[in-house]
Parts: sequence; C-alpha cells; structure tokens
Amino acid sequence: MTTPQDLLFVALDVPADRPVEQGDLSLALAAAELLDLLFAQVVTLRDEQVVPVSGHLTGDPMLDKAAASLIRTEPYESAEDWLWRRGDGLSAAYRDELEHTEPSGSGLRQLFRRADRSVDRIDSEARRHAADRWARHEPLLVGLAAALGIEEPDHEETATTAEHAESAENAEKDKADTVDDRVAVVLAALGEALTELEGVRQRRRIEEDAFDNVWRAP
Repeated sequence: MTTPQDLLFVALDVPADRPVEQGDLSLALAAAELLDLLFAQVVTLRDEQVVPVSGHLTGDPMLDKAAASLIRTEPYESAEDWLWRRGDGLSAAYRDELEHTEPSGSGLRQLFRRADRSVDRIDSEARRHAADRWARHEPLLVGLAAALGIEEPDHEETATTAEHAESAENAEKDKADTVDDRVAVVLAALGEALTELEGVRQRRRIEEDAFDNVWRAP
C-alpha cells in the first residue's frame, strides 16, 4: 500500500472540518506520491526542485506512472509545479485504480460516490491498512490530512497497539530523519498550492455573483 492510497481512504472515512474538494485531494495525492518517491529514493529535492535520481520501479502502478512522468532535464521543476501538473485529475485516477484492483471494487465504487451508507461495512486490505496507519498517527499521513482539514485522531490506544505503533515508528525513524527537511518542503508546497486553489475558487464565486447581480438588476 502507498501513502496516496492511504490518504484517499482517510479522506473518505474521517470527518473533516469541511468537505474535501476533489481539486484539493488531487493536489494532496500528488504530494503523497512525491513523498513516497522520496522515501523510495527515486527522486530527491535540490532546494525546491524535484530531481530524479533513479529509474527503478517501485512495484506500484500509480507510483511508477508518477516516476515515469518526472521531468529529467534541468532545470527540472519545483515541488509546487509538480503538484499542479501531476495533480490534474489525480483523485479520479486513484479511485479508478482501486476500483479495478481491489477485490471489493464494486463496493469501493459506491463508497467513493457515497451512494450507499451500507458500504461503510465494506472490508478491504487497502482500507484496513489506511485505518491502521491513521490510528498509529503516522506523521506523513497526518501531515497530509491536516492540509485537507482532517484532524489527527485522539491519542487513545491499548498497550498492544502502542507497542505496535512504537515498533513501526522506530522502523521509520531512521529513514524519516534523513528527509525531514524535504518533507517540510513538500508539505509547504502543498499548503501554498491549496491556498492558491482556494483563491481561484473565491475569485470565481465573486465573478459568478457579479454576473448574477447584473441579470437581476431592473
């Protein structure tokens, strides 16, 4: 399972301060892909530029598509430019991929479209993986979700869960310590892109309201 897949399920399953816009989710999924590619050492960041360092495959179709789309000539592209380019329609692409690859694909289709609340009972390996990672307060997933207005879960866990979480976190710590600054760059780029997108929406609403007022005028 990958961070984008987990983020998609968190966005579907965890209440947010406001409904998650598909454009926002697409940008966040692109950021999640970039973070996974960083951890897989497929790319690195030179200041804010995304620099490919390896052509090896990750084993995940969507991440491999992301890697294949990297700009491999200087001056490369910034992390924010990557989010805008790769993020175009990405939430729909991830939904389609899971619908076709998960055994419970038809039920997932209903979940994505919120057509039937009974799908909340649908069990899938991908959904369980995302829920487990979220319950462990995994920093990357929590950071991405926070950018979408999804709050971190309460820190209440049994001793067994706590031990499991500590073991998992220790396993990730050595890797995380080496990329903390680059993770911060990606999350900052995501925040800037989300702010810009919201600004576009607000300007569009103002223009639509002004147009409506013209037609309502006597």
